[in-house]
Amino acid sequence: MTSPRPAAPVASRRVLLVSTYELGRQPLEVAEVAAALRRAGCEVRAVDLAVEPWDPAAAAWAEVVAASVPMHTAARLARQVLGRVTDRPRAAFGLYARMCEGVAVPLVGHDAPRAVVAWVTGTDPGPSLPGLLRGEPPARDLLPPPARYARLLVDGEDRLAGSVAASWGCNHRCRHCPVPVVYDGRTRINPVERVLADVARQVDDGVRHVTFTDPDFLSGPHHAARVVAALHDAFPQVTFDVTVKVSHILAHRDRWPGFARAGCLFVVSAFESTNDRILHLLDKGHGAADLPAAVAVLRDAGITVRPSWLPFTPWSEHRDVTGILEATAAMGLVADTDPVQYTIRLLLPRNSLLLGHVPDPGPWDDEALTYRWCSPLDPLQRRLAAIVEAHLEAPVGEVHDRLRVACGLEPLGLDPRPGPRLSEAWFCCAEPTAAQQRAMQVGRR
Repeated sequence: MTSPRPAAPVASRRVLLVSTYELGRQPLEVAEVAAALRRAGCEVRAVDLAVEPWDPAAAAWAEVVAASVPMHTAARLARQVLGRVTDRPRAAFGLYARMCEGVAVPLVGHDAPRAVVAWVTGTDPGPSLPGLLRGEPPARDLLPPPARYARLLVDGEDRLAGSVAASWGCNHRCRHCPVPVVYDGRTRINPVERVLADVARQVDDGVRHVTFTDPDFLSGPHHAARVVAALHDAFPQVTFDVTVKVSHILAHRDRWPGFARAGCLFVVSAFESTNDRILHLLDKGHGAADLPAAVAVLRDAGITVRPSWLPFTPWSEHRDVTGILEATAAMGLVADTDPVQYTIRLLLPRNSLLLGHVPDPGPWDDEALTYRWCSPLDPLQRRLAAIVEAHLEAPVGEVHDRLRVACGLEPLGLDPRPGPRLSEAWFCCAEPTAAQQRAMQVGRR
């Protein structure tokens, strides 16, 4: 049974916000929600269980508890945490809030700060986020410092890294992605001055690189260009990375040289597959022939490409898995592909836009928060995952060769030098690995 919402409207409450995992970054949505709650007159504390232990004193202090669940792994861990707090109202906010139904009130919607304020205070806070906060940056002072999180690795050194949102949501409806389930093809921009205020606070803490957390940075290309120009003018020493669809890399090819001059070091892009049928089923908006073209566009601008892949789906065949390994090598991306990408298995959470396209989604697994579809490739997926987990510190070229051999391909003997990257890399639409589960036990790092 879910916990009740706070009963009568109140002017102030003591609120504990909990994050469990956010890709090695400071939990931005927690900081956004905290700023909104403070403006509404609440007392707020936060705990990030990815880098600090559970605080029983903070839990005892709080009148209500709300957990951030922006991705699958976070939802699985948050359910464990919220299950401990049974004597006060509990809520979950973020893309996977529905997955916490049964242990917390799911605050589902495209404006988490407003939803949490309304739930906590029992009153409607009025305008959406930009109007509500009136330029206030996220409350990062409640979070552990940037030095506790992932760093940028580039040119033999590591630099403090931060994160910022230029927008929320996405204009597209890729069927395997959790974003369109909540945003339904909509985006909301973060005003440029607010982006700069957030970056300024992080620069004061020593940050020299920022990740734009937008699901697709070029969903609003004109706003993105204004943000990049303003960022470079205000902080010319700060570099950045973005996530962009393959189709947008190509459609906006003229923007990349300017982005590179402004400090764009690398682009994460969801390549997913080399099989056009699978790409069509996922509604990706690009074909296999577009992948090398996108790589060429970014390389010509001096920007590194870091692809994400989805090799294991209900429609995948052995040749699709080997096709990804071969394509990665052919495009010269071995050094810039996290080996875990070769092991990703499609998740099918409730409300997934793919459910009507999978003939047999299998039974629902309430612990794993996915339908357990089966495939003849399941043993191969487990074998590749075991190889990656056993060689986490090995050179990527060596791991790539081990995976090739396991798939029946000849090793290449490559020893490529990785380009700029973050020290922790993961992507939300995937089953967490056993190594991740061990490393992120609640209260441990």
